[in-house]
Amino acid sequence: MTRPEPYGADSEVGRLRTVLLHRPGAELRRLTPRNNDSLLFDDIPWVDRAQDEHDAFAQALRDRGIEVLYLVELLAETLADPAARASAIEAATDDLRLGDALRQYLTGLLHDQSPADLAVTLTSGLRNDEVRLGHSLVTSLLAHDDFLIDPLPNLLFTRDSSVWLADRVAVTSLTMPARERETHLTELIYARHPRFAGAPRLHGWALEHVEGGDVLLLGPGVVAVGVGERTTPAGAERFARQVFGAGIAHTVLAVPIAQQRATMHLDTVVTMVDVDKVVVYPNLADSLQAYAVTGVGDGTELAVAAPKPFLEAAADALGIGRMHHIDTGLDPVTAEREQWDDGNNTLALAPRLAVAYERNTETNARLEDAGVEVIAIAGSELGSGRGGPRCMSCPVLRDSLAPEGPVEA
Repeated sequence: MTRPEPYGADSEVGRLRTVLLHRPGAELRRLTPRNNDSLLFDDIPWVDRAQDEHDAFAQALRDRGIEVLYLVELLAETLADPAARASAIEAATDDLRLGDALRQYLTGLLHDQSPADLAVTLTSGLRNDEVRLGHSLVTSLLAHDDFLIDPLPNLLFTRDSSVWLADRVAVTSLTMPARERETHLTELIYARHPRFAGAPRLHGWALEHVEGGDVLLLGPGVVAVGVGERTTPAGAERFARQVFGAGIAHTVLAVPIAQQRATMHLDTVVTMVDVDKVVVYPNLADSLQAYAVTGVGDGTELAVAAPKPFLEAAADALGIGRMHHIDTGLDPVTAEREQWDDGNNTLALAPRLAVAYERNTETNARLEDAGVEVIAIAGSELGSGRGGPRCMSCPVLRDSLAPEGPVEA
């Protein structure tokens, strides 16, 4: 099961070899009009259709020779390890809403489950009416359909909870309370699953907030980090120190973005489709700024340059003459509609080959006109959680674009 070669990626566009997905499951069936807002979904998805759409997405990747891993399958295999099992159960029951009696009961109940059943419970949640504790004060006073363990519908977006860099994985720290447990489970997989034995790790679920949707690997040695609704300035600073200390990058571009739902992550407004080409939301293309951050000495000290336009700063850091950009849509209204529908959120499988939602017809046409082959997939139900093909995929292994040797400016 353990692979001898290391995992990792040093760009957004190196040929994709292995990817981590999460097929939508029982956790999406837990969404209701009363809880979908708190669980960060804009609508109640038709789950069967969402599964069909996701299966087609996964098959499109396999058709291009890409190995597809599924998060819950890896989690179930990880939970066969007693230490991983104990850690996952403790995290799931560490909730002040439960009280001592219910916490003790749930701990025993979860320990009695098989690894596969436990993986489903930890991801789809557990309701009050699904336990038989008897005359517990807590269970008596809670509503029958209150969750004792909350579901994790945002597991669909595997990009956010981890980012593979040149030779290691960064486990992120998610901001919204509804997603806090996701990165704990992800870290367990990387720490305890035999497939990832010995893989070095950065960051971690308990540190300052950094989300994977805000991290773009612009090219070997250059990482962009969006700072906005989800990734904090302190998170970007911690992340920069870590990548410099590990010798992964020579430049981190800190990119401020609006703190609002439509631009929750950097990859909602810009993604890469070639080594020198991005698709970008035109309403922000001219105003998007970046602060070039470099390490001093061992990387613990940071030098922060004055802000520059993002496309200019990216080209400078990569040592190329120009970063070309393809606009979302054809006019401001179409651009706004297709940005909301994740038109910018493409997944590059190789240079000039990208997966995009089929409904963003104008953006996809512009990509094709620019020489980018588009694999169009359905996403009418998958998009209800505000995420596109990039959000739904965590590249574990890409071909490197870097020449042999250390990262250099």
